[in-house]
This record gives sequence, C-alpha cells and structure tokens, in this order.
Amino acid sequence: MEILFGLLGGLGLFLYGMHVMSTGLQKAAGDKLKSIIGMLTSNRYMAVVVGAVVTAIVQSSSASTVMVVGFVNAGMMKLTQAVGVIMGANIGTTITAQIISFKIDKYAPIIVGISVAIWLFSKDRKIKQLAEAFIGFGILFIGMRFMGDALRPLRELEAFREMIVSFGETPLLGILAGFVITVAVQSSTASTSIVLALAMEGLIPISSGLPVLFGINIGTTVTAMLSSIGANTTAKRAAAFHLIFNLVGTIIFIFVFQGITYRIITYLDPQDISRQIANAHTIFNITTTLIMLPFAGILVNIAKKMVPGEEEVVQGIKYIDNRILETPAIATVNTIKETLHMGNVARESLESAIEAFETGSQKKVNETFKLEKTVNELERELAGYLVKLSNTNLSMGNRDIVSGLFDTINDIERVGDHAENIAELAIYKIDNKLEFSDTAMEELKEISDTTLKAYKDALTALRNLDASLAMKVIEAEGQVDLMEKTLRANHIGRLNNQQCMPASGVVFLDIISNLERIADHASNIAMAVLDKVKTK
Repeated sequence: MEILFGLLGGLGLFLYGMHVMSTGLQKAAGDKLKSIIGMLTSNRYMAVVVGAVVTAIVQSSSASTVMVVGFVNAGMMKLTQAVGVIMGANIGTTITAQIISFKIDKYAPIIVGISVAIWLFSKDRKIKQLAEAFIGFGILFIGMRFMGDALRPLRELEAFREMIVSFGETPLLGILAGFVITVAVQSSTASTSIVLALAMEGLIPISSGLPVLFGINIGTTVTAMLSSIGANTTAKRAAAFHLIFNLVGTIIFIFVFQGITYRIITYLDPQDISRQIANAHTIFNITTTLIMLPFAGILVNIAKKMVPGEEEVVQGIKYIDNRILETPAIATVNTIKETLHMGNVARESLESAIEAFETGSQKKVNETFKLEKTVNELERELAGYLVKLSNTNLSMGNRDIVSGLFDTINDIERVGDHAENIAELAIYKIDNKLEFSDTAMEELKEISDTTLKAYKDALTALRNLDASLAMKVIEAEGQVDLMEKTLRANHIGRLNNQQCMPASGVVFLDIISNLERIADHASNIAMAVLDKVKTK
C-alpha cells in the first residue's frame, strides 16, 4: 500500500505540475496561440506542424485531439484538416518525455523556488506567466522523484520482475498494460512518465518498455473516442481516424521497425534506459507520421466505413464547442467568431424586416421571425458558453474580452428584437392596407440605409478590431439620432397638414424609433471595440 500511495501522490504532483505548466505556457503564448487557427488549412503538412506546436503548449495529445473533435463538431475544421493535426499531436506529446528523461529532478526545488519568487515580485504580466510555467515544470519533476522513490522497493519483488520481463517476451501483454494504464489516467504523457520512472530506477528493460509505449499510444485514443459521443458524424470519424492511425502505426512498428529502432536507440544511449524510451517514443511517432501521411486518404476512407452516415451541416451554433474549452485562448477566438455569426444572423433579420415593410412581403416577414428565433437561440448558447469560458484559466486580456462579449451579445439580441418589431409593423401595414407618401418612404429608406450600414460597420470593426471604423459607427449613430428627430418633426408636420393617415403616422414613428435604437446598439458594439483596442 505504501508503494501505491507514493505512486499516486507522485502521479498527482506530476499531473498538477503539467497542468500548471500548460496553463502558464498557454497564457504566455497568448495571441500566437490564437493565430494558429488561421493556419489550419487543408495542407496536411502545415496541419501536422500546427498539431505538434499546440500539443507542445497544452502538454497533452489527448487534450489536443479532444479539441480537434470539438473543432470538427463545431464545423470549424474539415476531416482532411483534422487528420494532419492529429498526426502532429502525436509528435508534440513526445517533447515532455524527452525533457523528463534528462533527469533534472534534483534541480526541481531550485526551479520552483526561483520561479515562485519571480511570480510573486515581478510586475510584468508576461514574465509572471512564464514563471508560472516554470513552477509547473519544477512540480512535474518533483512528482517524478516521488514516483521513482515509491517504485524503488519493487526491485526486491520477484513477481514484479517476472511480470516486466514477460512484457518483452510477450509484447501483447506489454501493449495491454500500456493501454490499461493510459485509459485509467487519461493521459499518455502521465503513462509515459510512469514508464520513465520505472526506467530511471532500473526496473524495466527497453525490450519490455517498447511494447508498453505502443500500448500507451493506442490507449490515448480512448479519450478522443469518449469525447466524440454525442458529436456529429464527422467528429466521430476524426476520433476513429485517431484510433486507426495509432493502431496501424503500432502494427507497422512491431513487425517492421522494432528491430532497427532498438539498434538506433541503443546506439544513441547505450546505458540510459530512460533516454532510450524517450527516443523510441519520438522516433515511433515521427516515423509513423512520415510513413502514413501520404496514405492519410485511405485511413480517412476506413474511418468513414467505421462511422457510416452523411456528413452533417452544422446548424445554429457554428464555432463553439465545450471540447475547445481545453484551450481557453483558442476558445476565446472561437467565441468572437460565434458572436460575429450571431451578429450576421441579426443583420439578415434586420434586412429582411426592412424589405418586408418596403415591399409588403409576407415571406420576408416570416423569414424575419425565423431568423430572430435563431438569434435568441444563439444568444442563450453563447451566454452559457461565456460563463464556462470565464471559469477557465484565461489571461487577463482574454478575460476582458469575454466580459465585454456578454454585453455585445445582448446588444445583438436587442437588434434582433427591433427587427422583429419592424416585421410586426410590416404585418400591420399589410393587414390594414396602409398607404405612405413617397416622401415618407424615401425618408424611411434613408434612415434605414444609414442604420444598417452603421450596424454592418460595427460588426466589421469587431471582427478586425478596427478602431477607426468603430469611431465612424459612433459618428453614424449621432447622424441617426439627428435624422430620427428631423423625420419625427417632418412627419408630425405632415399629420398636422393631413398629408398622411394617423395610423400610418404611428407606424412611421415606431419604425424610426426602432431604427434609432438599433443604431444605439451598433454604437455600443463599436465602443466595446474601442475598449478592446485600448487594453490590447
């Protein structure tokens, strides 16, 4: 029991250190991590690089693959893009094993001590974030030392030595052991660390370590498979591809490359088993990717046969998915994209409502109501997602963005409400066969065009964080205010001169009031953009 408790304690410290290091690295990466989304093209080779870089930052191939499933499920990433990222994730996860194998655990307390001092006394946010990453780095190695100390008594157990030897004599047992450990701890890096801890204590030879590594590589696919439950068909295929890729890669290595890999790693480090295991891990994943990347299309077809069905078109929500919360910086970017998507649906609703009033089209009225319902659904989904995102480890800059988005989605939802109001006024106009003078219709067109342009510009300013365009939106809102007052006075004059029916006059005044309020919300969005630019 003492061995078990020591191992669990050490593993807990290792996982916590890895989490702290990953959080610090993600915060320090900041905008660089956000820009990775823009690199996700259909070019598989670039996707491999992206997958490796992201995994090196988040410190978990399982987390990266789960995030990929989320991207695919949200419709942000095609299966062809996901393939390269998954392959790259396998390469990125080897970096931690390489670092661990250099046995710098004796320096871990010093690393933690110095990093904590920097974190406490530094005023620079970026330096504090890097210090946080190094604190996690040091704790990770302290966890490794705990695991090594806990495992040391196993040297005296004959049954344990026989079991380890059996992994080399019967590779299937070693693969099964690696698979079970990884499924249990839900982290291939943590599983590899246990194997490295055994190697550092001289408890596992390389002949037994290799099969366990293969099992770990297969076991890491389970996390993505579980995360794909409830996802769409394409996302399930991405998870299935991960399983197929790692399984086929393991089979190829066992029957073709195991011998040459053994010779290479023993040549590089003849005595150090932990370095041999780390190198084997790296060679396995890089070689597998290089060999199988040209045949990725075949593996994708196999995945499609494993998960039959039509690829689904994402409805409503397009860019956010709970799986992407694994990486808060990227989730923040996606939330902005989803907010813009919601904003464009509200724009379509407004355009439809204005056209319904101008043309008397019942079809456009119905379209407006349908779009406004979608806006409300998006607002509910986004608000819930923003709450979840705000509870993750966000950087200060991203936390400010998330806080501002709560107000922005509320402004967009109100634009949808005003569009619905205009559509209802269009129904009243149609049902009561109201007539408007040419002058009144020209005035309505002028203020509606100005308002619609201000709202479109507000969305563009939000997309590009364009301060100059945001200022133009605020100026346009002032113009709409002035126009609303002028048109109100003009129309009241027409009513007094009996140039317009009273019922038509009330509708006219209600429409320009709704348009003026829409311009106010566009101005609110623009001011939020200016706030973001100031804090950027």
